[in-house]
Amino acid sequence: MRVRPRRGARLTVRKAAVAGLLAVVLGGCATAPTPIINGFPAEPGAHGSAVPLADQGGAAPASPPTTRAAAAQTAAARHPGTYAALGRQALATLEGEYYNGAGRWNMCVPLRCFTSNRDWGADSLTYVLYLHWLLTRDRRVAPIMNALATTSPKSHSGLSDVPLWDSIAAAREYQVTGNREALSKAEAYFGYVAGNAPRLFALGACPSVLYQHAGGGGTQLKTLESGANYVKAAVLLYQITHQRSYLAQAENQYQAVRQYFMSPGTSLYTVYLFDNGNSCTQVPAQYYASVNGTMIWDGQALAQITGQSSYLNEATATAQAVAAYLGDGTGVYADLQAENDIAEPLIEAMYGLATSGQAFARHWLLAAASASAASRNARTGAYGRFFDGPPQAGPVTAWQVNGGLALAQVAAALDPAGRPARQGFWARASFVRDEQAMSGSPVSFSFTGRAVAIIGTIGEVCCTDGHAQVLIDGTQTFDQTGIWQNKSSSDRSLPDSVLFAWRWPRSGRHTIEIGPAATNAKQGGSFFHMTGYDVVR
Repeated sequence: MRVRPRRGARLTVRKAAVAGLLAVVLGGCATAPTPIINGFPAEPGAHGSAVPLADQGGAAPASPPTTRAAAAQTAAARHPGTYAALGRQALATLEGEYYNGAGRWNMCVPLRCFTSNRDWGADSLTYVLYLHWLLTRDRRVAPIMNALATTSPKSHSGLSDVPLWDSIAAAREYQVTGNREALSKAEAYFGYVAGNAPRLFALGACPSVLYQHAGGGGTQLKTLESGANYVKAAVLLYQITHQRSYLAQAENQYQAVRQYFMSPGTSLYTVYLFDNGNSCTQVPAQYYASVNGTMIWDGQALAQITGQSSYLNEATATAQAVAAYLGDGTGVYADLQAENDIAEPLIEAMYGLATSGQAFARHWLLAAASASAASRNARTGAYGRFFDGPPQAGPVTAWQVNGGLALAQVAAALDPAGRPARQGFWARASFVRDEQAMSGSPVSFSFTGRAVAIIGTIGEVCCTDGHAQVLIDGTQTFDQTGIWQNKSSSDRSLPDSVLFAWRWPRSGRHTIEIGPAATNAKQGGSFFHMTGYDVVR
């Protein structure tokens, strides 16, 4: 997100024909934290670390890539550096590093933390695999999707968002395979939320949107991760079964979401609100990639199904706001540090617009892909969560990597012979050791350069409470997510992680200030601790 929106950056919503949407793109197509088990050391040599790989306990090293992954790497080597090559390498990383070969996803690479096939982190990798199939119709995807359908949860209870993430994943598995078990699970997961909504989730002062926990839980939180996914899950089930009840449920929830989660004066959606039974209050300007991307997709899909152009206009307006305001100083999308966000839904939604004639969406995707190529770890193939940031030296979780893997697939489809502008951009960075911790008052540092990345430990006081706001040259970022440092979705401390990254068009003198954030029941109070920063001069 830009600190100050560029003059004229807010684009006028284009009137696109509903029939112009690419049908295949759209439809052809939070669990409670557990106690920390074991933190991970950083990779040897990373920002001064000297821990030998053999001495890093608590997790097994990554297994060698599969035969197919190795073949993909060999094919990519024939045309090194192109988006087509990066796309093949990303698939090799997805299938050879993150997929465990038995219907589950490794949630951390290169060191393994655990495997899973449940909830948004694991589901985000299923979404990336589906996106690859959508773009290529690769027949070798089906066996993996069948295995994932077999190991997905038998049931859900107590939460509204988790079953809906899983319902979307199961629907995608069905679309690839025709596996009736996958469809049965997709319907059952959605049915759990929809059927129990009046008793468990659709309560409070704004009952048309859903509590995350049954009865509001201890936080009284309502998250758009439930609402946006409710719409998408219902749309997918309608597209598969043609049952009108699913479409009605999707349209009703879509309108409720727009009423309660849209930020005043923008076309962007904030992710959280609190409903105490008497009033509903937004957490302002928390512009997650997952929920804004899903709402863009929802609008496109509903426009295609119903023929109502208003849905498409709303989706396009949100996408244009993402492009105009949620980029760094060079305009590249900056997904700020909340490790419970995933970016694949935004990539998928922008691709839908790009292939239906929206040039701004194509430009946004290729600009992000060009920058993101420099965030790729050459040894593991894992991308960092910050498209404008450096390669991640510490373990890269599923929650962090999915956006870059999806972006590489889409760039390969849009411009296979194209090349990133500066694939080695961060190789010129210098690490400045500057250990600072916030204790009630802001901390800051100044430097001269054209890019910066703050380094620290995700989940340092694991695994939820503690966040901060970020000011760049005296102005808070447009997306006020800031740095939610202690949120670790893997329930692990992840040293040597990128907490924040930003680029500018040219070198200059800049000051980054990290300040206390407002305390709330979801994100806790203020916390920030950095060990130093990378700077490209």
